[in-house]
Amino acid sequence: MPDPVTSRGSAAAKRATAVPPRRNAAAPPPKTKAEKRAEAKAAKARARARQKRQQALAVGGAAVAVLALVVGLIVWISHSSSQPTTSAAAAASSTPSPDAVSASAAFPPLPAGADPALGKKPAVTAGTGPLTALKTTTLIPGTGAAVESGQTVNVNYVGVTYADGKEFDSSWSRSQAFSFPVGAGRVIKGWDQGLIGAKIGSRVQLDIPAKLAYGDKPTGGQPAGALRFVVDVLSAS
Repeated sequence: MPDPVTSRGSAAAKRATAVPPRRNAAAPPPKTKAEKRAEAKAAKARARARQKRQQALAVGGAAVAVLALVVGLIVWISHSSSQPTTSAAAAASSTPSPDAVSASAAFPPLPAGADPALGKKPAVTAGTGPLTALKTTTLIPGTGAAVESGQTVNVNYVGVTYADGKEFDSSWSRSQAFSFPVGAGRVIKGWDQGLIGAKIGSRVQLDIPAKLAYGDKPTGGQPAGALRFVVDVLSAS
């Protein structure tokens, strides 16, 4: 006769083995093709949006950098161009240039022992009466040698029309003496003839009729009729 305890244990074991194992939780149903396409489309849209944001940020950053560079360049140019100009202008206004100093000191180049009056521009007035021949008048006598034909002379001069004394030319206005060879036809005949014999350091007045000047009807803008020149003879060689 079997043991009741053993029998009960065997029966319990049989019941335990007879219980079927539990099933796992229900798995999600598989996605349809339409759902998969929708998800792929949404993923692509999100990727495109992210790429656009990145591009916009990159473009915005580059634009800001370029703008900052342009502003900095403008500020630098304005600063560097204004400051040296101001300094140069201040220096120029306070200190004369060497050329200006030497030019003012050298003009007019008076010969040694010359009358100081030759350092000042003469006042030249109109002539009186008819003028038919060349007339040379010494206004300030010189102490140097007399000018000879063929020599190159250095002179200061003022030229006016004989009839009304209107000035038309002057070496003084240019702060530069005029040089030319006497008797070589480089100037009007009244100069070639009237300066021969004038002494270095003298101031002479030349009253020149139209025929020894530019004539009564010149071309090229020269003055017409008789002329009067006051000439300072500075040197001859």
